[in-house]
Amino acid sequence: MQQLLFAVVLLEVVVIIAFSFKTPIRKLLIMGLDRSKRGRGPMVVKTVSVTVFVVLVSSVYSMVKIQKRWIVEGSVNPTDEVIMAKHLLESTLMGGVLFLGLMIDRLHQYMRELRVRRKSMEAIKKQGQGFESGKVGASDEVKKLEDEIKALLEKEKHLKSELETMSKEVRSEESNSVALQKQSEGFLIEFNRLLEENQKLRNQLHSLDMKISGSSIKKNT
Repeated sequence: MQQLLFAVVLLEVVVIIAFSFKTPIRKLLIMGLDRSKRGRGPMVVKTVSVTVFVVLVSSVYSMVKIQKRWIVEGSVNPTDEVIMAKHLLESTLMGGVLFLGLMIDRLHQYMRELRVRRKSMEAIKKQGQGFESGKVGASDEVKKLEDEIKALLEKEKHLKSELETMSKEVRSEESNSVALQKQSEGFLIEFNRLLEENQKLRNQLHSLDMKISGSSIKKNT
């Protein structure tokens, strides 16, 4: 068991050292830990950690019993010394395994958060670049719109001038039509007067014809 604990401690130290330097091995370790924390990985790690912790507590309890026995007996048994050294070494190794495992977990969490922040910063930078390019495109669009507005304003001025000239022509035509209408009314009044005079002349002629015919009839008789 001691050899296994030594191997685990050495492996954890190597992992921590690999985390401390930016190398391809660190990326592989991060990817491996990411995958190990999926599915049943966390449950297996918790089970192993709890088992090691229980064994650690048992070793500490055994060391406490041996220590109490030495106090009661007042003498040290060589066998107990060997067992005490064994439990002490195993407890130290198991404590180191748990502590280094916690450090690896915290380092992995820190690396993952750092990677997420870097990705978010890169995304923000890309958005900023896109915004700058969008501003340049927007400024071009604004210039085009300003040119179109100027052209429309000039066209509006030209149309206003044409409208004023056309309104003047219409007013002159209206004044001419009013004058012609008044003239036609005068002609109509004059025509009616002439018709009345013509009718009077006809009546007079008719009365003269009647008188002349009456006088001729009297002469014949």
